[in-house]
Amino acid sequence: MAKKQLSPKYQVWVDARKRLHLTHAQIQMARELGMNPKKLGQKANDHQEPWKVPLPEFIEQLYLTQFGTTRPDDVRSIEQIVQDKKRKQAERKTRKLETRNDDQPPSDF
Repeated sequence: MAKKQLSPKYQVWVDARKRLHLTHAQIQMARELGMNPKKLGQKANDHQEPWKVPLPEFIEQLYLTQFGTTRPDDVRSIEQIVQDKKRKQAERKTRKLETRNDDQPPSDF
């Protein structure tokens, strides 16, 4: 059975999480900081450049200085975010259809 593919907007984050061995919280922090998932590998170069901080620590330090907390209050994975977005879209669609049906006057044919 084939797995459903995420949209490219979210798939790059899943790929970065797997490639760089980051947690869901670290990925969420990087997203909130506005980091580019395609360029995270450049920042994870602490083996060749020993003065650099490892990427997970770097993300956590930036998040702490920017938001004043060590991690987000509600940590959600990319998959959960996509699932919630689809659920909200479906709810919005059914609500819109219900209001359309309520607005139409009854026909007297």
